Amino acid sequence: MSPVRTSTLTDRFVESRALTEALASPLSAEDQTAQSMPDASPTKWHRAHTTWFYEEFVLGSRDYEPYDASFRFLFNSYYEAVGPRHPRPERGLVTRPGVEEVGRYRRHVNAAVEALLAMDPADAVLAIIELGINHEQQHQELLVMDIKHLLSRHAFGPAFIARGAEDNPSSEPHSFRGVAGGVHEIGAIRGFAFDNEGPRHRVFLEDFEIASRAVTVEDWLAFMADGGYNRPDLWLSDGWYAVQREGWRSPDYWWDVDGTWMTFTTAGVRELRLGEPVVHVSYFEADAYARWAGGRLPTEFEWEVAARDREPRRGQLLDLARLHPGLAGDHMVGDVWEWTASQYLPYPGFHPAAGAVGEYNGKFMNDQHVLRGASCATPAGHERITYRNFFPAHSRWAFSGLRLAR
Repeated sequence: MSPVRTSTLTDRFVESRALTEALASPLSAEDQTAQSMPDASPTKWHRAHTTWFYEEFVLGSRDYEPYDASFRFLFNSYYEAVGPRHPRPERGLVTRPGVEEVGRYRRHVNAAVEALLAMDPADAVLAIIELGINHEQQHQELLVMDIKHLLSRHAFGPAFIARGAEDNPSSEPHSFRGVAGGVHEIGAIRGFAFDNEGPRHRVFLEDFEIASRAVTVEDWLAFMADGGYNRPDLWLSDGWYAVQREGWRSPDYWWDVDGTWMTFTTAGVRELRLGEPVVHVSYFEADAYARWAGGRLPTEFEWEVAARDREPRRGQLLDLARLHPGLAGDHMVGDVWEWTASQYLPYPGFHPAAGAVGEYNGKFMNDQHVLRGASCATPAGHERITYRNFFPAHSRWAFSGLRLAR
C-alpha cells in the first residue's frame, strides 16, 4: 500500500463527490425528482445511487451502520446479486427521500469513506474506491444527459447552465488521413480501466483512412437537404423502421422555426452553429449518413489506432459553462462520443469479476454498439482512447456524433 496513492485517491474521491453536487446545485427539488423517460433517471437518483455504490461495495462488509436500510432497494440500479430494486421506469415516483435527505446521505457516506481511507486500507479496497470514482464520473455525464432531456420537454426550454453569446464558426474543410494497417494491439495498458477495456489483444487491420474531423452541423444539414431522412436505400432495416415509427427528420433537440433551425442545449434554445459537431444522433442515423457521404463508420479498433497520436481536449465538464460541442477538430476526444461500426462484444479472454461488482459491464454485451472518444459532458480525466462507451442503436439522448472512415 502506498500512502501517496491513498492520499491521491482521497483527493480524487472528494473532488468527484463535490462535482456531482456542483452539477446538481442549479436544479430545484422539482427538477431533481422528475423523470422524463424510462431510459433517463432523476438527478436525485444519480446523487443517491452513486452514494449507494460506496455504501454497498466499500462499506457494506465493515462495521458500518447503513444510513437507511430502505435505500438498498431504492437506489440499486441493476445489480441482481445485491437483491431486488425499485423499477427503473418509476424512479421519478420516488419522492421520498427528498433532495435534502439525499444530501445528508451523501455527507454521511462521504465521511465514512474518508475515515476508511485515512486508515490506509488494503489495495483491494482502494481498487473498489477507484472504481467508485469512475462510476460516479459516468453518472455525472448521465446526469447532464438526463437533465437536458427533462428540461427540453419544458414549453419554454429553460437553461441548465447559463452561457453567454458565442461566435457561429463555419466548418473546417473535410479531409482524410491514412492509417497503416497490419497487426495492432488493442486495449488498456496501464492506469485505471474498466474491465471491458481488456484483456489487451491483437487485431489485424487493412490500411484505411479516417476523417480529419467529426461530422458537423453544416454537413448534416446537407444530408437532410438531400432527403437523407426520406431515402430507405440509405438505412439499415431497423433504422428505417425507427425513422418511420419515431418520425425522425433531424437530430434530437432540433426543430425548424419559419425556416430557421433551432436547437435546445444545456444553456437553453439557440440557432444551430454550423461548425459544431453534430450531436444527439443514433447509430442508425450515423450509419445512414456515412452511406450517403460515400464512407462508413470506423470499427472501434480502427478508431483506437487512429487516435493514438491525437491530442485530446480535456477539462470539459469541470468548467460548467462548456457543456456544448466546440469546433470540430482532429483531436478525436472531447467534443462528442463517436459511433463506431462495432458491436459491443467481449474482447478475447474477457471474464467478468466475481460477485455483484462483476455485473458492471459484461451483462450488457448484446444489442449495443460501441462509441469511442469522449464528449463535452465527460468529466476531465475520465477520457482515454481505450474507453468503450456503448448504447443501443436507436439511442439519441447521449452526446453522440460520428467521424467517417473509408
